Amino acid sequence: MTMDIALITAGQMYRYYLRQVVVGDGRRPTRTPLARAQEEAGVPAGQWMGRGLTVLGLAARDVVTEAQLRNLFGERGRHPHAHLIEAEQLAAGKSPKAAWKAGDLGRQVKVTGLDLVFRPQPTIYLLWALGDDETRRVIEAAHERAIERVLEWIEDQVAVIRFGKDGVYQVRPPGGLVAARFRHYEARSGMPLLHDHLMLSVKGQRLDGKWGSVHSKVLFENTVAASALYNEIVMMEVCEALGLASEPRTVTAGRRPVMEIAGVPHELIRWTSRRSDQIATCRADLEHEYVTAVDDDGNLKFAPEVSEQARAKLNRIAAKMTRPPKQQARPLAQLRERWKTSAILTSGVTVDVIDSLLEYARAAAGAIRARVAAVVDVALAAVDVTAMVFVMNKDGFFHRRHLLAEARRHLALVLRGRRREPDLDEEIVDAAIATHCLGISEPKTLRGRMSAYRFYTARWPLADPPTRRRLPDAEPETGHRPPAGPGTPDTPRLPLEPGEWDIPRLPLLYQRAVIASTILSARLRAARRTGRDLYDVFAHQQAAMPEQLVLFDQEEQPIWKKTKPVDVAALRTDLEALELTADQLRRLGRAGQRLDTLRKDANQRAHQTVAGNAPSAQGAPSADPGSQQHGRSRGPDQRL
Repeated sequence: MTMDIALITAGQMYRYYLRQVVVGDGRRPTRTPLARAQEEAGVPAGQWMGRGLTVLGLAARDVVTEAQLRNLFGERGRHPHAHLIEAEQLAAGKSPKAAWKAGDLGRQVKVTGLDLVFRPQPTIYLLWALGDDETRRVIEAAHERAIERVLEWIEDQVAVIRFGKDGVYQVRPPGGLVAARFRHYEARSGMPLLHDHLMLSVKGQRLDGKWGSVHSKVLFENTVAASALYNEIVMMEVCEALGLASEPRTVTAGRRPVMEIAGVPHELIRWTSRRSDQIATCRADLEHEYVTAVDDDGNLKFAPEVSEQARAKLNRIAAKMTRPPKQQARPLAQLRERWKTSAILTSGVTVDVIDSLLEYARAAAGAIRARVAAVVDVALAAVDVTAMVFVMNKDGFFHRRHLLAEARRHLALVLRGRRREPDLDEEIVDAAIATHCLGISEPKTLRGRMSAYRFYTARWPLADPPTRRRLPDAEPETGHRPPAGPGTPDTPRLPLEPGEWDIPRLPLLYQRAVIASTILSARLRAARRTGRDLYDVFAHQQAAMPEQLVLFDQEEQPIWKKTKPVDVAALRTDLEALELTADQLRRLGRAGQRLDTLRKDANQRAHQTVAGNAPSAQGAPSADPGSQQHGRSRGPDQRL
C-alpha cells in the first residue's frame, strides 16, 4: 500500500511535525524560523490544498506558515488566522475570553488531523531520481495531480461530519476540507523516496454554517480504497505523459503483485530496498522465536505456525526494531547526484542503462501496448472483483469499499497505464453488487442503513473453496528447520521464499486467484454457449490471464477485428507466481464443471432471495465491439 495514515494530536504537532516533518524529516534547530529552516534543508515550503480554503480566507497553493499550522493543528482545531482574529477582537474592545472564542472552529478537539503519506511506486521514483530534470518535473506534477484527485474523492465520497446524540446523523462537508502538503525527497536509509505528507484537518463546516469534526474512523476504513486510487492515477498520469506502460511485479511469492513501470530493471529496485532487506532478516528471527517459544511447562507459548495476521504484526515490530535515525536533509540537486553515483557503483546495472532509463522504459511500453488491448468488460470485471473480494475477506463478508479497492486494482492491471473513463470503477462495483452480491446485514440504526456500511456476500455457493495452498508432495530439507514444539507432528512445510528460514506458516490468502479464475472461466463458458460475439471476452481474458488458464483453444480463437492476436505467453501477470501443476489444472477443470452444474440452481435461489435484482440472460444485449467507447465493453449476461 502506497498511502499511509496516522492521527495528528495537538501534542504531536509540537513534538514531531513542527520540528521534523515540515523541514523534510530533518532536525529543525531551536528558535529557527520555519521559512529559513526549510531553505537550509533544501525542501519546498508547504502548500494549502482542499475546497475548504475559501471560507477560511486561504487559497490553493498558498504557503503554509508556522502560525497557521500551530492554530489549526496544535491549538485543538482553531482558525488558521486565529491569532489575527483574536487581535482584532481585542482591539475592538472584546474581552479576552470572547476574543479567544472568536478564533475557534466549533468545539476544541484532541485529534486535530490525519497525516496521509503518499509515495509512488518504486519504478516511478527511480525515474524521478535518475532521470533528467524534465522527467522529474513530469513525475512530480503527476504525483501532485494524483494527490488532488484522492483528496477530492475523500471530500465527495468519504468524509462525514457526525452530529446529534451519539453522532447518529452524518453529513458530508459541503464546503470541502483543508489540508497542508509537505514534500520529502528521501527515506531514512538515504535512498530516493519521493513522498508527500498531507496533513488533513478534521474540521469541516456543515450546511447550517456550524463547524464540526470529520469522523476519523471512516477515513481509516477507506484507506485501502484511497491508496488504490492514488496508485492507479499516478501510474496513469506518468505513463500517459512519458509514453510508458505498466506491468505486474511479484514482490513476495503468493502475495498480491504490484504494478510497476515496464522496462526499469528490478536490480534498481533492490538497490533502493535496503530497509526491506533489514526488516525481512529481523522478521525471520522473530518468526523463529514465535514458533519455538515455550513456557515453563514446555508447552508452546504461541501457535505452531505463523499466520498471516501474526506475520504482519511481526513485520511491524521488525520495522520498528531496525528503524534508523533520521539524517540531515539536503538539497535535491545534491541528492540526485549522489543517488546516480551510488546506483552506478552498487546496483549492478550498467551506466548505459541508467543514463537511458527512460528510453528503455519506452521501448518496453511499445511492446506491451502492441500486444495488450485495453479492453474493460464491465460484466467480467464485476465477476472477477466479486470473486477476489469474497475469497480474501474473512468469512466471505465484505463492504462496498472492499469492492471499490479491488475494482481499481483490476483496472490498473488490465489497462496497463492507460486512461479510463471517470467513474468506471464505481460502475464495476455497482454491477458487482447488483448481479453477484447479496446483502446480508439487518440494519437497525441510521448508520446501518447507509450503503457504505451494508454487509454483502457472493451469491454463488462455493463448497470448500481452494483458498489454501496445496502442500508439496515431497518434503523440503530438514536441516534448517526449527525444532518442533512438544507434541507437534513433523508435518510437511510450505515452500520457502528465497533467503528465508524454513518457518512453518499458514498459506497466504492470495491463492484467491485460483478460485477467481475458475469462476471467470465458468462465466466465459456460459457466455460461449449463448452464441454471442466473443471478441471482447477473449480480449479481456488474454489481457488478464496466463496461457495455461485461457479458455479457448487455438482453433477456437475468434477472429480479431482491431489488433493482432495477443502473445499470451509473453505477458507477465499476477497468476504466473502460482506455478500451477498438472494436478492443480485438473482440479481447476473439475471445479469449473461443478460450478457449471450449480449455476442454474444458484441463479434460481438468487431470484427467490432478491427478486428482480439480477437481469435475465435471455433479455441481455449482445456485446458489440463496434459500440465500445474508450476500450470499454458492457458485457451481456451478468449472472454467474
